[in-house]
Amino acid sequence: MIIDQVSASGWQRFKEKVSPSKGGYKKLILLVFVLVTVWVLFIGVYWSAEPEPFSVSDNVSKKLEVSGNAIVTGSTVTATLIMVSETMLDKSGGYLSNDVMPPGLYLDNIPNWELGVLKQVRDLSRALREGFSRSQSQSTEDPDLQIAYPKFNVDSKSWLLPAAESEYRVAISSLYSYLSRISDPSNADAQFYARADNLAGWLLYVELRLGSLSQNLSASVGQQRINTNTSGETGAMQSTPTPSEQEVKTPWLKIDDVFYESRGATWALMHFLKAVELDFQDVLAD
Repeated sequence: MIIDQVSASGWQRFKEKVSPSKGGYKKLILLVFVLVTVWVLFIGVYWSAEPEPFSVSDNVSKKLEVSGNAIVTGSTVTATLIMVSETMLDKSGGYLSNDVMPPGLYLDNIPNWELGVLKQVRDLSRALREGFSRSQSQSTEDPDLQIAYPKFNVDSKSWLLPAAESEYRVAISSLYSYLSRISDPSNADAQFYARADNLAGWLLYVELRLGSLSQNLSASVGQQRINTNTSGETGAMQSTPTPSEQEVKTPWLKIDDVFYESRGATWALMHFLKAVELDFQDVLAD
């Protein structure tokens, strides 16, 4: 009986020590809130770090290391497209553009960076499908690239049915298959043609993308612009009349979005141009 009383009194004292008072509950809730807030902010800062550049020549060697195939024309461009796409998905925090929960939900800088990368990925995969892999306009499309390009065009914010990153990984798998096939000396069905006209076609896509970003960046302070939509051609027409002069200004809340999208596009394009320099070195030399 005495032992039971001692045990009961000891348990009561223990509960009094660990059980917070009414004021203690408030302090505990406040402490938990502060810790969660600090953790979310820390993770947000860590996830917002942009990936470091990589060597396109080292990358293509690693991509072909498993198969043992030699580097051929088109290997560097294709391997670089794969690596840029994988980096977009596998960087710190993963792919954030379609996040529906914090901390990814409240981040906007890195999702805009991802959008800039994704647009360049889409343009190069389009150039691969429509130009680099085809000998002429009436030749058949490569089956792997037929899959990759549409998959990369899935809505970047789609998080379910389908999830954007799942579709992008299907596209990457198709690019791996294409890379393996063009690097296989016994497979003549898959080709990459390094020609000046193919390169010019992709550079036109790049020009249009950069032109849009440049326009939005330069309009951050607002400016009056003369309407040059019809390029001064006397016979040119447009569907809806527009003023001869108009004020162009990027909304204040959109300026940082355009800035980070431009950074993402520049990061991807830097690697693509280095890869093109290697695969098209003879064409560029001429």
